[in-house]
Amino acid sequence: MDAIRDRIDVDVAARLFHGLSDRTRLSILAALMDGERRVTDIVAAVGSSQSNVSNHLACLRECGLVVDRPGDRRQVFYSISRPEVRELLFAAERLLGEAGHRVRLCENPYMDQPPQADDR
Repeated sequence: MDAIRDRIDVDVAARLFHGLSDRTRLSILAALMDGERRVTDIVAAVGSSQSNVSNHLACLRECGLVVDRPGDRRQVFYSISRPEVRELLFAAERLLGEAGHRVRLCENPYMDQPPQADDR
């Protein structure tokens, strides 16, 4: 673990994974895996309200995980900002293919607790 701590800022990484742990934000990123989409398309894919999706898109954009561009008639298009985000989601998909059943069945109470600033 020390080798990992030397290469990455674990606190920042924890914030990244906490951001990805939100069902709506993860659904938005999954909807963007095949390329850019309009907000209305993302809303339909996620099955949530436009205001909720827009708030989560703003969070993802501010964190640098998605980018937006204006379209015609006040439309906004979103896409995944970096190939590493897509690679991370593909890696998660592969990992879940192998260990997803154990994650689903995990009853450890720490799985459902929000992260703590000094929880080391």
